[in-house]
Amino acid sequence: MRILINDHAGHPFQVQLSRCLAKRGHDVLHTYCALLSTPRGALIRNDNDPDTFKVEGVLTRKEFSKYSLMSRFLQEKELGRANVTRLAAFQPDVCISANTPLGAQTMMINECRQNGIKFVFWAQDLLGVGIRNNVRKKLPILGNFIGLYYCRLEQMLLRRSDEIVIITDDFQPIMRSAGIPDKKIHVIENWAPLEELPVKQKTNQWSFQHGLDKKFCFLYSGTLGMKHNPELIVTLALAFKTQKDVAIVVITEGIGAEFLKSKKEKLGLSNLILFPFQPFRDLPDVLATGDVLLAILEPDAGVFAVPSKVLTCLCAQRPLLLAVPPENLASVIVTDSRAGFAVSPSNFKCFTETANKLYQDGELRNEFAMNGRIYAEKTFDIERITDKFENMLVA
Repeated sequence: MRILINDHAGHPFQVQLSRCLAKRGHDVLHTYCALLSTPRGALIRNDNDPDTFKVEGVLTRKEFSKYSLMSRFLQEKELGRANVTRLAAFQPDVCISANTPLGAQTMMINECRQNGIKFVFWAQDLLGVGIRNNVRKKLPILGNFIGLYYCRLEQMLLRRSDEIVIITDDFQPIMRSAGIPDKKIHVIENWAPLEELPVKQKTNQWSFQHGLDKKFCFLYSGTLGMKHNPELIVTLALAFKTQKDVAIVVITEGIGAEFLKSKKEKLGLSNLILFPFQPFRDLPDVLATGDVLLAILEPDAGVFAVPSKVLTCLCAQRPLLLAVPPENLASVIVTDSRAGFAVSPSNFKCFTETANKLYQDGELRNEFAMNGRIYAEKTFDIERITDKFENMLVA
């Protein structure tokens, strides 16, 4: 088959799927938004890639705006036109689209419908719900109407899709309320590219280069946006401010990074160390630098956004500390596999107390770390996962 996989974010595990499908003989084009500030996967062809695999960044005139509603509305149209151009040129049998803004997704579905291309909506987040929650905070009255528009738009796009991949059973009630037949819904949980994330030593080139090899590091790597509360990280830095051997390391860009930079200067948090996003090839060393890996998610995200960074962290053989809603799949995975602690994102005191517990207890950290890696090795089998996608595509 000719398969176009469009992952707007360019994250690691989606491109791993594209490579695996290409190795099975499918002609695969993997596209992503080139001008988007976000962590990236292995988006460059390597010597081991088959000739049937291609990867291309889709260009917009300027960096894609995540948080300005008007700018984003206009850019989604521009992005949609660019994605449609790639669809028309490649002429796939099937298009799988993940993380794609709804305006651009609309244009892609229209193109597929007009040309007999099977369309698979890979629902990483319920974007309409996320937009509604965020806009309500900024515009309490008008935000309700804007949020309702995006929720209805997403439901319409889901109904128009030929197949839908959801990453957790928790999305099922929304699918049913949107009138989606069960036969169109496929539950395939996210994963991380295990073989690309080997376990590394704490003392490595990256940690040594940045003077972190002798520090105890609480490390956060990933997006800090509207679904995350960076105040939790500030609180953690304040709690360990007098511990000279402890560093709070954050690797991010955008509004979260600017917020933390301001707080670092205002509060004199020399233990809060900020970096921009790092190349994917350095990610194993980056994660190995952390003695405890962090993930956070706002309470109103509930079950509608599952942070895939948690799955990447499980591969690193490091204990996790999550501040996420207890009903979220990430919390369930970490708790059930005993790979770390998950606390309420509203309970700042519990977050810092749990961090201190992990700091004090090396045996517990080692136990959690081993459990996380064991879970990843048992669960993140790319061949089995690709079977699920392939079976869906040829049905």
